[in-house]
Amino acid sequence: MAAAPLYCVCRQPYDVSRFMIECDICKDWFHGSCVQVEEHHAVDIDVYHCPNCDVKHGPSLSDAEDILIRMKGEQVTTRFLERHGFNYPIAVTEMEGLGLKLPPSTFSIRDVEQYVGGDKVIDVIDVARQADSKMKLGAFVKYFTNPHRPKVLNLISLEFSDTKMAELVEVPIVAQKMSWVENYWPDDSFFPKPFVQKYCLMGVKDSYTDFHIDFGGTSVWYHVLWGEKIFYLIEPTSTNLALYEAWSSSPNQSEVFFGDKVEKCYKCVVSQGTTLLIPTGWIHGVLTSQDCMAFGGNFLHNLNIGMQLRCYEMERRLKTPDLFKFPYFEAICWYVAKNLLEMLKELREDNCPPPTYLVDGVKALISALKTWLKREATQPTSEVPDHIRPNHLIKELTKEIRYLEVRKR
Repeated sequence: MAAAPLYCVCRQPYDVSRFMIECDICKDWFHGSCVQVEEHHAVDIDVYHCPNCDVKHGPSLSDAEDILIRMKGEQVTTRFLERHGFNYPIAVTEMEGLGLKLPPSTFSIRDVEQYVGGDKVIDVIDVARQADSKMKLGAFVKYFTNPHRPKVLNLISLEFSDTKMAELVEVPIVAQKMSWVENYWPDDSFFPKPFVQKYCLMGVKDSYTDFHIDFGGTSVWYHVLWGEKIFYLIEPTSTNLALYEAWSSSPNQSEVFFGDKVEKCYKCVVSQGTTLLIPTGWIHGVLTSQDCMAFGGNFLHNLNIGMQLRCYEMERRLKTPDLFKFPYFEAICWYVAKNLLEMLKELREDNCPPPTYLVDGVKALISALKTWLKREATQPTSEVPDHIRPNHLIKELTKEIRYLEVRKR
């Protein structure tokens, strides 16, 4: 009599009483309890890779449809996000009403060179080493248009607000209306205005940007003009953020696919003509599955102030180089605090309670401003704008929060 076939890492016969899941690569079956997959989570797994196969083929991925909000351009408004929150990625395929203006899909990498100038020095990523290097845009165009590419180079940080190409692109209305830089940065600021609103991203097939959180916890919009990008998205839960920080500071970071470390990693294919909006703090890696040109921009806003501050403090702990941080993040927080104080006063005078997200945001902001002010005594790196009285501002904001708490009783 033939021996019963053996399954799973435990090499035991099939047991009808135990939940099992099939690996989509090797087609072996595994007990959920042996591979840490609970039965109620299995329905969310789009492609399952067993512990043996995920070494070679990457992790199991959940379908992004579980978390992705699909909307028409005209539906993506500040009012909608203020009412419902901006906590999950939004995909837009019908652009009308989004307010996004872009060049036609025939716009080429040579056109970028024509508008920006071939002598502009750019930062490119050598994908194999995940290391930055500098080169002229003209040299990158030559590399991109050559069918024989000796290595995979990825360009993701070409900010073009100060070039002729800026006229060809208008940011989605929702990003303009919510943006701290657009709303609160004064024209007479001593600090130079941060330009993070307009990026052109050009990647050859197989370009990969490892898992990261956009600087300062900024939210981001991406539009694929031609080609395709695959996003691997991870929700910024407290557990996932702690795992991310540990992974980011580990010596073998480049050898570990961060998606393996978390319970759920969502795969989202963004094809030509699609816009993706990613909220504050979402951890994401990006694979360019075919030669691609995309446009994007970053923005800080009032809906997730606490998470933005949390991401900024994490960057400080990880000693992130200034090149990869939001320019003058602390300065803009002081400007925002000044404006939010006026907003809270007006709402109080009108007897109109502020939304919860704003109250929570101001509380987080007060805490951060106090910490930064204390730090000034030992590490003077002042980003406090000249015309702001920091202690007075913190005191006044605290007073407004107290008014609200007394009214609630």
